[in-house]
Amino acid sequence: MKHRYLVGIWILCLIISGCSSIPFKKTVYMPLGQVDPAFVLKRFEAGIPEKINLLNSIVFEYNWQEFLGIGQIAINTEKETFMLVCLNPMGMKLFELSGDKDSTERRFVMEMLAKKGDLAEAVGVDIRRIYFDLVPLPDAEIIKNKYEIIFKQTSGNGRLEYVFAGVDGYLVKKKYYENKRPLWEVSYYEYQLKNGKLYPQGIILKNFKYDYRLIIRLKEIQLNE
Repeated sequence: MKHRYLVGIWILCLIISGCSSIPFKKTVYMPLGQVDPAFVLKRFEAGIPEKINLLNSIVFEYNWQEFLGIGQIAINTEKETFMLVCLNPMGMKLFELSGDKDSTERRFVMEMLAKKGDLAEAVGVDIRRIYFDLVPLPDAEIIKNKYEIIFKQTSGNGRLEYVFAGVDGYLVKKKYYENKRPLWEVSYYEYQLKNGKLYPQGIILKNFKYDYRLIIRLKEIQLNE
């Protein structure tokens, strides 16, 4: 049943699109040398915007098919709250949601979607994984190798890993495991610096448990005054 909620409902809410490959540049892994993990983490954390408004295109991949949507999302990363409006490419509203780190409120869900299951919970889970908890806890285990700095910490019933790498040493991946099996991961690409804050231009979420993938492309940053 939960499988249908997390996969089938997302499929119903998005419009079919053509095939595409990952539209982002791969992160170039560089030797880290003597760089201090604490410095890397502090610099990245300082670049996380507190309040952001983003217009994104969303591609949902499942069972060799791809589906397209357009999302307007407002996020407060400190309070861990969000508001999302999702449209199809023709401009028709599919759903409007708000939430925080623990719950999601359905402000509007198209009737045909509402009958199919808990769309709000499925979307809310993915939003939290992508946009919340972007830095590890202070007591996280630190592993540094030639090309990566990895922070590991206990999370829920499993383990959450943060990987920092690349020319600038930014967060490139979050990955969650239970019983040594990866359940999901989020990868971040092509960070853009605007007004001193960092915005990934590409995000890919892979759900290994339910075998789907979200590809999010940043279309517009709308700064909050």
